[in-house]
Amino acid sequence: MVGGPDLAVKTFSCTQCGLCCRNVHLAEETRFLDRGNGACRHYNEAQKLCTIYSHRPDICRVDRQYELNYSKQYSWDEFVDLNLQVCHILGQTESQAL
Repeated sequence: MVGGPDLAVKTFSCTQCGLCCRNVHLAEETRFLDRGNGACRHYNEAQKLCTIYSHRPDICRVDRQYELNYSKQYSWDEFVDLNLQVCHILGQTESQAL
């Protein structure tokens, strides 16, 4: 648990929409996962899930990225909010493309 057991913190509530998995080409850190069409090579389009979820890379784990790279820059709640903003932007971009 981020922040320890005594702190009430916001969790990152992934909706499993697959937007981040379908857009790995957009970030330098995730491009190595691109299967050639912008989507992650481990993303199952039909089921909208990660085929290696329990063994996914650290870059795909919001809590792990916070611990490794962002805990000195942001509070956990700020980091969750930033990630949710990215989710929202990806959703808007996809809606405009349709």
